[in-house]
Amino acid sequence: MKKACVIGAGFGGLSLAIRLQSAGIATTLVEARDKVGGRAYQWEREGFTFDAGPTVVTDPDCLRELWALSGSDIGDDVTLVPVSPFYRLNWTDGVVFDYGNDEAALRREIARVSPEDLAGYEDFLRYSAGVWQEGYVKLGHEAFLDFASMIKAAPALARYQAWRSVYSMVSHFVKDEHLRQALSFHTLLVGGNPMSTSAIYALIHKLEKDGGVWWTKGGTNKLAQGMANLFQRLGGTLRVGDKVREVHTIGDRVTEVESESGWRERFDAVASNGDLVHTYATLLANTPRGREMAKSLRKKRFSPSLFVVHFGLDGTWPGIPHHTILFGPRYKGLLDDIFEHGVLPRDFSIYLHHPTVTDPSMAPPGKSTFYALVPVPHMGKLPIDWAEVGPILEQRVIAEVGRRLIPDIEDRIVTRFHYAPPDFRTDLGAYNGNAFSLEPLLTQSAYFRGHNRDDKLRNLYLVGAGTHPGAGIPGVVGSAKATAKLMIEDLR
Repeated sequence: MKKACVIGAGFGGLSLAIRLQSAGIATTLVEARDKVGGRAYQWEREGFTFDAGPTVVTDPDCLRELWALSGSDIGDDVTLVPVSPFYRLNWTDGVVFDYGNDEAALRREIARVSPEDLAGYEDFLRYSAGVWQEGYVKLGHEAFLDFASMIKAAPALARYQAWRSVYSMVSHFVKDEHLRQALSFHTLLVGGNPMSTSAIYALIHKLEKDGGVWWTKGGTNKLAQGMANLFQRLGGTLRVGDKVREVHTIGDRVTEVESESGWRERFDAVASNGDLVHTYATLLANTPRGREMAKSLRKKRFSPSLFVVHFGLDGTWPGIPHHTILFGPRYKGLLDDIFEHGVLPRDFSIYLHHPTVTDPSMAPPGKSTFYALVPVPHMGKLPIDWAEVGPILEQRVIAEVGRRLIPDIEDRIVTRFHYAPPDFRTDLGAYNGNAFSLEPLLTQSAYFRGHNRDDKLRNLYLVGAGTHPGAGIPGVVGSAKATAKLMIEDLR
């Protein structure tokens, strides 16, 4: 029986491990932290449950497929609850826009904000459906191992003007600035700047429209736990709280995986769900390939980091939906500061997560759980002392939420803490504390992202946000499908 090791139990690693084990490959999944989930970690404090993120589950069919491989049902392990509206968008000029997949309601919202853009929205819908078919259905689960595979995809990319940015393409269809932001902000949820991320990412609109936006009862980490339960029922081996120290090689093959606990085992194939730079610079530090790839990867553009304020409040807010975007006074200028200039601006936009409006179990009775997320430059662009800046920014973020939504927020806080770029680096091994791996530029997509199988170490594989198609739950689950196909074929 062939043996495989998957390093890192984020959604990409979990999905890959399930696929390998379902195919009859004896798989060991190794996770450094004390629980599975990767970025979808979870804390419990004073009766409140805080998800680290992500909070948006889209394309649930890609998850159901993992259970179906063994004739199981996702409902055996996970309860998915629909979220509506998907997001409430709130601007400083007082405009509020509820965004969801109730088409009649969405058209009423568009007509209320900018009736002259209804026809343009219809054109955008058709464009989004087209790029979804080409970029997600046809190519989302494919491994781009050579440049020829990229050339084959080029005609479709050209037909949909993939060289243009999402914001540019949206602006071609609608004229109102609120709607341009409403239809382009989604790339921020996968680490991309709407002003430079390829227009192909407009497929997210179609993905959400058809599949909906969902919440995992008990928190997003419960989805990861459910996947781990499935993996173990299939006979897979799970090691948590055991950080991998080194991947050993002989010639052009990886041979063994060694952890900090002293565990060491030989495998026929190894896959890393870890940060790309960490995988090569640390796990393969003693190999020429590791040093070569680490040097190359450090030259690429990585996504920004995040500053997340978690807080539990006394009281409930049925009028604040599950997801709210509090746009700041600037859009392009703010994005330039974060992605290009590497400064911490005085203004910001906030992604507010309020899970207790959907799932009251996330807080004690009569109380509410929130997190407020602000994109910030990664530590390579913004080398500041977060121990000093973090508490100041935390207070500013809470004050802004209070100013715009909860006036007496300070009096209601039961518990609070923040998660900053150094935490991404320490807890997740993320290069410069990035939050989404490589920035999703056209020049860093498909063949130009991490390859699902290493070009020189023939039995080393990659999975997760650093590979095609990129970050987000559907992205990393799709990457696992592509990587599993290669591994299963190679191990036969």
